[in-house]
Amino acid sequence: MLTLEEKEHFMGEAIKEAKKAGKKLEVPIGAVVVLNGQIIGRGHNGREETHDATAHAEMIAIKQANKTLENWRLEDAQVFVTLEPCPMCSGAMILSRVKELYYGAPDPKGGTAGTLMNLLTDSRFNHQVDSEKGILEFECSELLTSFFKELRRRKKEEKAKQKN
Repeated sequence: MLTLEEKEHFMGEAIKEAKKAGKKLEVPIGAVVVLNGQIIGRGHNGREETHDATAHAEMIAIKQANKTLENWRLEDAQVFVTLEPCPMCSGAMILSRVKELYYGAPDPKGGTAGTLMNLLTDSRFNHQVDSEKGILEFECSELLTSFFKELRRRKKEEKAKQKN
């Protein structure tokens, strides 16, 4: 079992990844995969840059972790992500046999780790993933709130320039 200090440390690393996405004008979501106290995969949202709908932070981090281990199974690994995972990312965690998920902010529109539904604990799947929400929730939520506030401000400015 991880301590609060460890959880916050690794979520802090996921937040660093999210900030990388934000600097690229991607939705600031970041993830890390941890095994035995070591980060074995990192990722941040890259859908706009790559034109790839699957380029979510979790997917990138899981792929990197699989490469690091040279194994598709992540049986004792933990995933830390700033925003509650979508169905695709939850599915990837189930399929790669991730042990635990820790996430920051809930996603009321697409979260499948307990908010909209919980794919991770559905007993119909052959693997379940334990999850804990709310790790550095304020910091994770603030990244998203600030990003979308700035995006709306920019769009408003662009519209005003077009009128003039």
